[in-house]
Amino acid sequence: MKAETSRQSLTCGDKGGRRSGASSAVAIITTFFLFAMISFVTNLAAPIGVIWRSQPEVGGSNMLGIMGNFMNFLAYLFMGIPAGNMLLKMGYKRTELVGMAVGFVGVFIQYLSGLSYGVLGFCIYLLGAFVSGFAVCILNTVVNPMLNLLGGGGKRGNQLCMVGGTFYSLTGTLTPMLVGALIGTVSASTHISDVNLVLYIAMTVFALAFAIIWFIPIEDPDKGRVTEKTRFEHSPWAFRHFLLGVIAIFVYVGVEVGIPGGVNFYLTDTSASGAWVHPEEVSNAATIGGAVAAMYWLLMLVGRFIAGFVAGRVSSRTLMLFTTSVGMFLLFAAIVCPKTNTVTMPLFDVVAFSLSSVVVPMSVLLLVLCGLCTSVLWPCIFNLATEGLGKYTAQASGIFMMMVVGGGVLPVVQNYFADHFGYMPSYLVYLVCMAIMFCYALVGCKNVNQDIPV
Repeated sequence: MKAETSRQSLTCGDKGGRRSGASSAVAIITTFFLFAMISFVTNLAAPIGVIWRSQPEVGGSNMLGIMGNFMNFLAYLFMGIPAGNMLLKMGYKRTELVGMAVGFVGVFIQYLSGLSYGVLGFCIYLLGAFVSGFAVCILNTVVNPMLNLLGGGGKRGNQLCMVGGTFYSLTGTLTPMLVGALIGTVSASTHISDVNLVLYIAMTVFALAFAIIWFIPIEDPDKGRVTEKTRFEHSPWAFRHFLLGVIAIFVYVGVEVGIPGGVNFYLTDTSASGAWVHPEEVSNAATIGGAVAAMYWLLMLVGRFIAGFVAGRVSSRTLMLFTTSVGMFLLFAAIVCPKTNTVTMPLFDVVAFSLSSVVVPMSVLLLVLCGLCTSVLWPCIFNLATEGLGKYTAQASGIFMMMVVGGGVLPVVQNYFADHFGYMPSYLVYLVCMAIMFCYALVGCKNVNQDIPV
């Protein structure tokens, strides 16, 4: 039996089923905040990793410092497909409630890690990061379709998803700035409890959003989900362009997350291997690192805004070829540029609410500019990899969600090389990843399995 594909509707209203504009608006705004919380919780890992890296038990290891990020993304590997099944069985509202509850627990566990020291505290923090990863995976699965349904589908639904994505990018910009400003100067005495403010904010928003969604009547689409299992003769893996697309999305998320995370570690390292020619003169390295890394996320926001005007005129393949080419150039230039070549960048202190400037290596600016390139790659890869899949598209989406684990794996690989060979040489990992995405757009995205019935 064919899966039902008719447009779904979602009702927010009273018991009689009449649409309540006020309830719908509150639900939409709350879901916007959940977009922001997904980014907020995800982007906490790298700047908090700066704190753990400074602890004697971690011993300055970049690879161990980034393990919170790894645990956060590792959860996607286990939760990607189950989150989709949860949405089918439980519906939008209950799935969203579960995601918020799990998110609160995950952040609370990270808060508890601040009550301990040493290896025990670090292990508790990693557990909290892993649980938080389950939450953001669940929420990632539900927020886009829920916003689309709250908007009634079509252009209005798509518009709400775009606005939600803007909240995501904005929070991704502010999070490293806020954490960096709270840390200030990194030392062995710096502790995760120094950033309790951001954990309080996260728990408060999760709790409020849970209460709001709980009391707003939201009726799921009339089981606009598939009620009978469709018989599939094949799977998405039978399509070569999808298989290669899975590899491309794996390395993409690693590049997107790893570049700013590495920049933050580079700038906060006041040893001889760090970014500073005269490290003894740097008194607020964490503030600088967080603010500069935030510029990368800001440029991703700018890139997505620009792409909104360009994407309708340029194919995904062409756009991907151009951005990956520029990205490879920027990464190569950053790797070979000596840190004695410097440039002035703006520095915004989100706590003091003041704007100043800071002199950083030219390579840092080149890496930050990569944000413009990575901003458009997810939709490009997704569109190319799922084109022509037909009824296999839903399965493909679940597999794609699992491959977000690349955002945890590749930063660990890069920081291993950073520990042993230096920060800038370690960016060869992302240069290779960018080349893989370029090759996918050049030759790998062609559907050579058009004989498979879809």
